[in-house]
Amino acid sequence: MMENTIKKKKIVVGMSGASGAILGINLLRILKERPDYESHLVISKGAEETIYQETKYKVSDVMDLADCIYDIKNIGGKIASGTFRTEGMIIIPCSMKTVAGIATGYSDNLLLRAADVTLKEGRTLVVVPRETPLSSIHLRNMLSLSQAGAILIPPMITYYNDPYSIDDMNTHIIGKVLEKFHIELDGFKRWGEDV
Repeated sequence: MMENTIKKKKIVVGMSGASGAILGINLLRILKERPDYESHLVISKGAEETIYQETKYKVSDVMDLADCIYDIKNIGGKIASGTFRTEGMIIIPCSMKTVAGIATGYSDNLLLRAADVTLKEGRTLVVVPRETPLSSIHLRNMLSLSQAGAILIPPMITYYNDPYSIDDMNTHIIGKVLEKFHIELDGFKRWGEDV
């Protein structure tokens, strides 16, 4: 007798050491609630520190939100291969160090290698870069990523959706990210919709 199982779509999630760890955490929580998606998580050491500094979560709590977890040093992890099928990758938040690594092809860890693979396979790579102000170096590296096919979604506050709280602002940013994977998020308010 055949089991009636759902073939899950895989999304790689990278968290690097920029401010905004809650964005990555909330994204993982949303994907966890979707039975049709499977998250594959890799976290940098900088992200671990940011989780500790900015949130009430332990790194182990964040890892529990993912379906599969990878050690950033494991350059041979499944997500390092183009033959491992995924819908793409989201790096949220993304430090300027990670932006620079991807932009220059410096894949010395699994997070950078997974991003490199995503680009070379022509899959969706969404990068949520978090830094301000931006230097010319940052801007050049982000331009390189955009020219290589990455989608950059800086976590910028939106006012037209009449946000009531920081959580509303975070939801809007995550909604914009998930939209690139054709995933609708409850609470995401589009321009022209009733607020």
